[in-house]
Amino acid sequence: MKRTLLILMLLLFCEYIFCQTPISGKVSDSSDNPIPGANVYLEGTYDGTSTGSDGSFAFETSETGSQTLVISMLGFQPRYETGDVAYLNGLSIKMVEAINALTGVTLTAGTFEAGDNSKVSVLKPLDIVTTAGTVGDFVGALQTLPGTSTVNEDGRLFIRGGDAGETQVFIDGLRVFQPFNATANNIPTRGRFSPFHFKGITFSTGGYSAEYGQALSSVLLLNSIDSPDQEKTDISILSVGGGIGHTEIWGDQSLSINMQYIDLAPYEALIPSDQGVRWNRPYESVSGEAVFRSKGEMSMFKLYTSFNRAVLDIEQEDINFEDFVRFDLTNKNLYFNTSYKLFLDREWALTTGAAISWDANDIGLRGTAIETKETASHLKLKLKKNFSNRLSLALGTEHFITDYGETFLAPKGPGFDTAFTERLWGGFAESDIFFSNDLALKLGVRAEHSGLIEDFTVSPRVSLAYKSSEKGQFSLAYGDFYQNPRTTALRYDNTLDFEKTSHYILNYQYLDDGKTFRAETYYKDYDGLVKFDTEMPQFDSRFNNSGGGYVSGLDIFWRDNKGVKNLDYWVSYGYLDTERDFRNFRERARPNFAPKHNLSVVTKYWINQWRSQVGLSYTYASGRPYDNPNTAEFQAERTKAFQSLSLSWAYLIDQQKILYFSVSNMLGFNNINDYQYANSPGPNGNFGRRAIRSAADSFFFVGFFWTISTDNTSNQLDNL
Repeated sequence: MKRTLLILMLLLFCEYIFCQTPISGKVSDSSDNPIPGANVYLEGTYDGTSTGSDGSFAFETSETGSQTLVISMLGFQPRYETGDVAYLNGLSIKMVEAINALTGVTLTAGTFEAGDNSKVSVLKPLDIVTTAGTVGDFVGALQTLPGTSTVNEDGRLFIRGGDAGETQVFIDGLRVFQPFNATANNIPTRGRFSPFHFKGITFSTGGYSAEYGQALSSVLLLNSIDSPDQEKTDISILSVGGGIGHTEIWGDQSLSINMQYIDLAPYEALIPSDQGVRWNRPYESVSGEAVFRSKGEMSMFKLYTSFNRAVLDIEQEDINFEDFVRFDLTNKNLYFNTSYKLFLDREWALTTGAAISWDANDIGLRGTAIETKETASHLKLKLKKNFSNRLSLALGTEHFITDYGETFLAPKGPGFDTAFTERLWGGFAESDIFFSNDLALKLGVRAEHSGLIEDFTVSPRVSLAYKSSEKGQFSLAYGDFYQNPRTTALRYDNTLDFEKTSHYILNYQYLDDGKTFRAETYYKDYDGLVKFDTEMPQFDSRFNNSGGGYVSGLDIFWRDNKGVKNLDYWVSYGYLDTERDFRNFRERARPNFAPKHNLSVVTKYWINQWRSQVGLSYTYASGRPYDNPNTAEFQAERTKAFQSLSLSWAYLIDQQKILYFSVSNMLGFNNINDYQYANSPGPNGNFGRRAIRSAADSFFFVGFFWTISTDNTSNQLDNL
């Protein structure tokens, strides 16, 4: 018995002292630099160690058979070596750097982010609506960024030498077909949507994702709030109307609604327009929005809807008529958008949605009645797979249907109808590839087929980003972009082809503790632009796709919100060189909507003693080209430079009540946007002209904003 026990003790001693298996090796990165302090252990055991200063490790184990050796280190992807324990010796292990979503490189060429959760944001939601002179219109705030051109009489986005129709707007990935309010000629419009419902904005000035199409110059992506943080009621009393909004939450579901009434009649009675305009009925509108959200364990459902009804009746000066020309408009718009996102097993995500828009206009122009109706819809399906934090793939398909009809009734003589139906299919595939924290690639392709013009296109898209230092990075982008001819041409001729641009972008961005610097140079090549041989598109115009052109430029952006206490400011500058041959141009020239130089300076200062935020915004644009028929050269003359200085003041009456005041163009600069020339020469043989100016040089606004919330501290300062 004693002998048996002795033998067993000797065997155990051999197993734990003499019979243990050595495990060793060296751990290094992809450049053969040793990695000290890495954890090395056998999975499911206590056997392990850490690497030394030279990256080496060594320990022994009594485990036998097949084992898994785990090597882990912060900043690197875990490494697993599986095999018989006898072979886990003298290993040479290369660790792969993990991708850090906070500090890694980002694809920024042509893209501005605005959102609290975006590390590359140049604007926050607060900035979208507190910029002086914008009066709560997010488009006005975006016009202070580089790449935009000041077209004062329009109000829409003109991006890098493109006209306003070259920019498309999306809510939660779905197209908004009529994103701006209807208005009269030379009266600036505003966006239809309240900024209250959106958590962030992505504003691409070029080189955008293959997921989006039908935009030659730019896309604006609005992302609605997923889950509101509390129930609240917002009340607004404005010098031009009023509004009310409420958010209700029950469990994982919530509903936000808001209504707004705008009437410019009291304002016009107090401060009448004096620039060649007479209002019979100033602009009046009723609008509303609602967002329903339902959050599941692995899903998110959203339903967004908005409506707007607007009327106006105006008389405007015209060089070709002795009397003012009357224009009256009734616009009705309804938009419905629903989206659903489901996170599946194995890193798959499914996103699907649908949008439908109905827009109708009843127009009266010098006794002529015009009725337009457009019903448009968008269906979309997208699948995304994250293979790792280094590689993801997105695949999607979408379908657009547009039915447009117009009826023209002349006061004398017969009228006529025009109409078309477009069914456009789009498909895309795109992959994000992170080679390291310093190098990333986005590679995509988009295909589209138009049933109306019977054309098929394939568009490659690629972006590359390289992090050159801890705070700086470079980005490159290239892409082809196609868009249908505009409604003004398609209603008369549906044999036209797609219009096309190609974008080439080089970007540098530097971020450092509240400071942002961006510099971007770009080139755009236009091909297949629509031309016609009459003053305006009409039933007897001859159309073709023989137009083209180019755009090149440099955009610079600087922002600092930490350098001076309580002061936040940014400066944007854009240089634009462009010529194009399109519409009824007789030769290639710079269009009127593309000034060569654009400058914006925006400042916001918080004054504790006054409980106030004071903002100033200055905008400058060099003279815009126009054609003088009294000279032989085409588009050769320039208006005087545009200037505007705007002021805003938000006073915190108490924690939940705010008094807000703003004035645009407070110095009353007499800006001229263009010139209208007579159709026929006068007795002296020269064509007479009149200056096209804003209806009023300045606009004053006063508002009272009251929030009633569960925490008794929230206010609407971020909504002003």
